[in-house]
Amino acid sequence: MASWVFCIFLTVTTFVVFDSVLVYGAGYTVPRAPTVYRPSAWTLAHATFYGDESASSTMGGACGYGNLVTNGYGTNTAAVSSTVFSNGYACGQCYQIKCTRSPWCSKGIATVTATNLCPPNWSKNSNSGGWCNPPRTHFDMAKPAFMQIAQWKAGIVPVMYRRVPCVRKGGLRFSFQGNGYWLLVYVMNVGGAGDIKSMWVKGTKTGWLSMSHNWGASYQAFATLRGQALSFRLTSYTTKQTITAYNVAPANWNLGLTYQAKVNFH
Repeated sequence: MASWVFCIFLTVTTFVVFDSVLVYGAGYTVPRAPTVYRPSAWTLAHATFYGDESASSTMGGACGYGNLVTNGYGTNTAAVSSTVFSNGYACGQCYQIKCTRSPWCSKGIATVTATNLCPPNWSKNSNSGGWCNPPRTHFDMAKPAFMQIAQWKAGIVPVMYRRVPCVRKGGLRFSFQGNGYWLLVYVMNVGGAGDIKSMWVKGTKTGWLSMSHNWGASYQAFATLRGQALSFRLTSYTTKQTITAYNVAPANWNLGLTYQAKVNFH
């Protein structure tokens, strides 16, 4: 099984919902009908597991989702090899995984969210312990998820996987970190393709400000936005669909809180 996993912990506290709408904004090419992400074809890969049945060691992770249970991802998660991780743009993507070609397989299919990076281990051969070495496509699953597709004693099994739409309850969630001059936002609960390519923020006293990709599922703006209600515009990495959530956070927003919009990708 993979032996290295980056873990970065994030504390998320309160969810607050404010008014937000789906806007087909000027200057953006938008399809006539809402974009709906469709499953991809099945492809061969391999899977291992990390942690124990509690999945406590999977909390945090390179995507920055913090406590995966309280933030809605549960224990059906996976650390993915860098080939899949794509510098963090794969964070939030959903996959169906089923075991194949192994006597250890069960008949189950696990649907997991990419929440972590399984980094290369160049001290080991790619076929003998360096399971996440490029160009391998590999899923290091939380143990509860792995046990849905195979017996844990197998250690590693060949699998078939495919991208599937992420089914999320409610709207996008924005967790605020940073300081008075730097806003760092973790985007969670992303539906549809599950991923984000680009993001903008708008205060009540500013125009749309482009946010740069920090790491994982976080985006940042170097601006003074205190005392302003905040809106966000996001573009999906996979579908290129753009949605806008207005007035996600009120003018008295605070760092350390998570605010929820009423819109999401599908």
